[in-house]
Amino acid sequence: MGVYSEYLDRLLSFPDLTAERSKQLRRISELRGGRDVLVFAADLGKGNAPISIGDEDLLPINDQLANLSGTALDLILETPGGSGEIAEDIVRLLRGKYAELGVIVPGTAKSAGTIMAMAGDEILMEPASALGPIDAQIFWQGKVFSAHALLEGMKKIKQEVEESGSLNKAYIPILQGISPGELQNAENALKFAESLVTNWLARYKFKSWSEHSSTGQPVTEEEKKDRAYQIASQLCNHSLWLTHRRSIKLEDFEAMRLQITDYSKMPELADAIRRYHALLQMTFATNIYKVFETPESQIYRFLGAPVPPPQQPVEAHVAIIDARCGRCGAVSRVQANLGQSRPLQEGCLPFPPDNKFHCPSCGAEADLSDARRQIEVQSKKRVVS
Repeated sequence: MGVYSEYLDRLLSFPDLTAERSKQLRRISELRGGRDVLVFAADLGKGNAPISIGDEDLLPINDQLANLSGTALDLILETPGGSGEIAEDIVRLLRGKYAELGVIVPGTAKSAGTIMAMAGDEILMEPASALGPIDAQIFWQGKVFSAHALLEGMKKIKQEVEESGSLNKAYIPILQGISPGELQNAENALKFAESLVTNWLARYKFKSWSEHSSTGQPVTEEEKKDRAYQIASQLCNHSLWLTHRRSIKLEDFEAMRLQITDYSKMPELADAIRRYHALLQMTFATNIYKVFETPESQIYRFLGAPVPPPQQPVEAHVAIIDARCGRCGAVSRVQANLGQSRPLQEGCLPFPPDNKFHCPSCGAEADLSDARRQIEVQSKKRVVS
C-alpha cells in the first residue's frame, strides 16, 4: 500500500496531520546527521492563490530560521517559481546562517525554485522530482514569455535583413512595439539568472571539487566558474527546453555532468521524504496554500479564513462536484463515490478512475486530481468507481 492510501486509512485529523509531518521532518533530520530542516512549500494546484515566490515570503522564512540553531540546513523546497530577486534574498538569508546547505526537492521546484536549488552544496532529488529552466520570463504587450525567445527572435530578424538586404514588412508592427530599453531589460533579466547560478554553483556546489577525475590534475577556480557557466547557460537556454514549464529530471542533470544525490537509492531517507511529501499534499487539500515549517513550528498562509478540515470524518457516501470546462464553459455534475460504489444520482456523471474528465459538450479534457485529493482528505475515504 502506498503511503498516501495508508494515511487516508488512518483518518488523520488536522492536528494529527501536523504532528505526523513534524515526525517525518525529525526523522529526515536524524537520517541526515542531525541537520536542521526547513520547509518552504506552495500548493502548485492553487493557481488562484499567490503561490509564487514573493516579498511576503521573507518574513516567515526569517522567522522560522530563528527557531533553528544548528550549523547545517536541509531546505525542503516545493514551488512553481516566482521572483528571482526574492529567491536571491532568501538564499542570502539561508547562507548568512549556514555554511552547509542541502536542497531537497521531493516534487517540483521550477524557475526561481531551480535557481535556489543551485545554491545548495548538495541537491537531493529522486526520479519523480523535477526542476525547470531558468530562462527569465518578461511581460510585454499583455503577455508573459521568455526573454531568451525574444532576443533570439530579434537576432533572426537581424540575420534575415543582413542576408536579404531588406526587411520583411510583416516584422514592422513587431519592431515598432519594441524599444531598445525593452531589449536591454530582457538581456539583463536573462543575465541575472545566469549570473546567480554560475556564481552559486562555483562557490558552493563545486567548492570540494579539487581534482579532475580523468587526469588527477588540480581544479582551478577558473575551471569551476567555466563549468558552472556551462550549466547555467544550458538551464537558461529556451531553445533547448522550448517551454518554461518543462521538467528537468535526474537524467538531464547527469547529461549536464551536474552531480545530484538520488535519495531513492537510500530507502530509509526516501521513505521519510515521500511520507512527508504525501502529508504535505494532504495538508494542501485544505485552504492552505503555503507552508513554512520546521520540525517544531509551523506558519501557514490561507485562502480566506484559516479553517482546517473537520476534526471527525465527514459522514457521506458520495461527493458531488461541479466541473466547469475550461474550453466551452459547460458545467458538469460529477459524482465521486466514497469508500464503495454507489448508483449515479440523477444528472451526474461518474468520477473518472484516471482523474481525466472529458467535457460531454466539447470533449476537452480536465484533470480532476486535485479535486480527488481534496475529497479524500476531507471525507477520510477513498474515491472509488
